[in-house]
Amino acid sequence: MLPTLLSLSLTQCSEAEKETKDAKDQKTSEEAKKAVELFDHKTLKGWKTVNPNFAKYWSVVDGVITVSNGKEKMPTNTYLATEKDYEDFEFTCKFRLTGDHATGFINSGVQYRSNIHTAEGKAPKIVGYQADLGKGYWGNIYDEHRRGHLVKANLTEVLKQGFKEEAWGTYKIVCQGDHHQVYINGLLVADYTEKDAKMPKKGVIALQLHSGGVAKMEYKDIFVKEL
Repeated sequence: MLPTLLSLSLTQCSEAEKETKDAKDQKTSEEAKKAVELFDHKTLKGWKTVNPNFAKYWSVVDGVITVSNGKEKMPTNTYLATEKDYEDFEFTCKFRLTGDHATGFINSGVQYRSNIHTAEGKAPKIVGYQADLGKGYWGNIYDEHRRGHLVKANLTEVLKQGFKEEAWGTYKIVCQGDHHQVYINGLLVADYTEKDAKMPKKGVIALQLHSGGVAKMEYKDIFVKEL
C-alpha cells in the first residue's frame, strides 16, 4: 500500500500547488485590471513632453497638471505623454479649459494609441487618435497628423445636464480592439469603430494644449485601467 499512498500524496501536493498558482495568477490578473493613477499630484514623473523644447509650458500647480503660456498667446501645440504605451484601456480624468476666445483658438485634447515620430533635423511629432476638447469640438474623435476628423460627438444629453465650458468636467476614453468610445461627464458622446487594420492599436496617452489664443488647460485625477 505504501507506493499507492505515496503516489496519492504526490498527486494531492501537485494539485494543491496548481490551485495555489492559479489563485496567484488570478490575483495578478485582477490587480492588472485595477485603475492606476498616472499623476502623483506633485511632479510630472511618468510623463514626458513630446518636444522637450516645450517643457516650459507644463507645470504642477496646486496638485493639478497645468499647461499655459501665461498671459501670452499659445505659440505652438504641445503634448505631455505617458512613458508607457497602452493598448486596450479605460482612461479617465478631470479637465478644465479656460481662455479668451477673442485672442484666438482655444482648444485641447487627449491623445491615445499615439506614437511619437522623430526624424533627424525635424521636431518630434505625435501621430494618433485624439479625443478633442474645446468649443465646437468637445468629444470629437480626431486623427492627429494622419487622417484628420473621424467622428463628431453628440452633445445633446451633456448639454441638457447644463455643461459649462470653463467648469471642471470629466473625460473617459474606452478603447478595446477596434472600438473607441468617449464620455463627457459620464455620458457617451462619441462611438467609433476603426475599419483600417493598418492603424496601430497601441501607443502613448498624451495631454495637449493647442496653439492659438491665451489659454490654460488643467488636468487632475488621471487614471488608466488596462482591459
